[in-house]
Amino acid sequence: MPKFRLKVPNTYILIFSLLVIFVVLTWIIPGGEYQRMELKGREVVVPGSFKYTQSNPQGLFDLFTAPIRGFVDGALIIGFILLVGGSFNVLQKTEAIDKFIHRITQAYHKSKLLKVMILPILITLFSLAGATFGMNEEIIPFIIVFVPLALALGYDSIIGVAIPLVGAHIGFASAFLNPFNVGIAQGISEVPLFSGIEYRLAVWFIVNLTVIIFIVRYANKIRKNPEKSPVYALDRERRESMHLDKVSDNKSIVFTTRHKIVLYAFLLSLLAIVVGVIYFQWFIEEIAAVFFVMGIATGLIGGLKGEGIVKGFIEGAKDLVGTAFILALARATVVIAQDGLIIDTILYKLAPLVESSNPVFASQKMFVIQAVINFFIHSGSGQAALTMPIMAPLSDLVGVSRQTAILAFQFGELTNIIIPTSAVTMGALSMGKIPYEKWAIWVLPLTIILAVVALILLIPPFLINWQ
Repeated sequence: MPKFRLKVPNTYILIFSLLVIFVVLTWIIPGGEYQRMELKGREVVVPGSFKYTQSNPQGLFDLFTAPIRGFVDGALIIGFILLVGGSFNVLQKTEAIDKFIHRITQAYHKSKLLKVMILPILITLFSLAGATFGMNEEIIPFIIVFVPLALALGYDSIIGVAIPLVGAHIGFASAFLNPFNVGIAQGISEVPLFSGIEYRLAVWFIVNLTVIIFIVRYANKIRKNPEKSPVYALDRERRESMHLDKVSDNKSIVFTTRHKIVLYAFLLSLLAIVVGVIYFQWFIEEIAAVFFVMGIATGLIGGLKGEGIVKGFIEGAKDLVGTAFILALARATVVIAQDGLIIDTILYKLAPLVESSNPVFASQKMFVIQAVINFFIHSGSGQAALTMPIMAPLSDLVGVSRQTAILAFQFGELTNIIIPTSAVTMGALSMGKIPYEKWAIWVLPLTIILAVVALILLIPPFLINWQ
């Protein structure tokens, strides 16, 4: 009997198909909108203000103009990726990253402790970044470093993408100090800023540990049998081009002072970004500027001449044109939903479903609804501004504490690791050259596990009267 295999369409076809579905939905779902008001400098929804409006169905012309509007809507992150990709290619041309990866690989093969701890440590670092200062788009440049590192350590490129992408996303979704979701949601819900941190710390620890166990088990399986990797054929070509098979035995790798200075400049750039994000509220423009300066500086330090820096930059940006198209298509789905006036209607129709005879079930329904909304709106701050003005007073009516409603909102973002409408996820996969269909099959079990964990973690708040 032939073995059934799930075949997911090509990434571009998949996202364009979603675009078509969204267009169809604008003909089915009536238009509607909530009134907005400004609260603490942020536009929020006025509860109870929903009204149906004249529908605005999107047509064939809108379908084909949406991608270019997606480019415009996502211009910041698209420009950011191209700029960072060019800068990282200049950094790679100095060979400092390659030599450093060789050094780590040699140490990895010699140290039993490093073999056990390297993945948990790296995942936890990215998770902490997501849980504290809201690392999100910033993970994309790290893909260029971690994919070759994962391959050099005997894993696959999925591990290389999962370390920064899954690590930061689950940290963001289980955050305890993130100003972009916890801070904004608590402010809108009139809950003391960063209150309830004790339980949120426990939540972050449990979610982080769950992810570490899942990824480490998979990594160990791949080390024993690389052919079980969904991207085995792709990675075999990469290994040959990177000459990784002989890395652990190579004694002739020369890690010069110049290479070390290049890496110090790179680390200094990362430190500047962390400080800027935390203390000066830097966003994509400022972060991109730091990477641009980093590319020029590391190129000069690494001995590249002006022409070599420019050529390296152009080559790096050119390699990411496909990523730019994917991001534009992902943003186009949101453009269609917004122009079709269906997002507020979807929210209005979902809200009554929260009501339940048991507050625990009500909070769990909130999580499911937030996960659905997250398919359309991936911005933590944007989703908080849209949903919390409704969910906060609604939680009072169904016996759910506002802290719990905020946690349910956070958990909705756990789905970011799999939804194809997330520009960050699709951008990271494209940069890691991993087809979405391969990633989806791998990450689906983890997404289900995290959903179950989230449902369970929404029970204790009711039992301990978490306020």
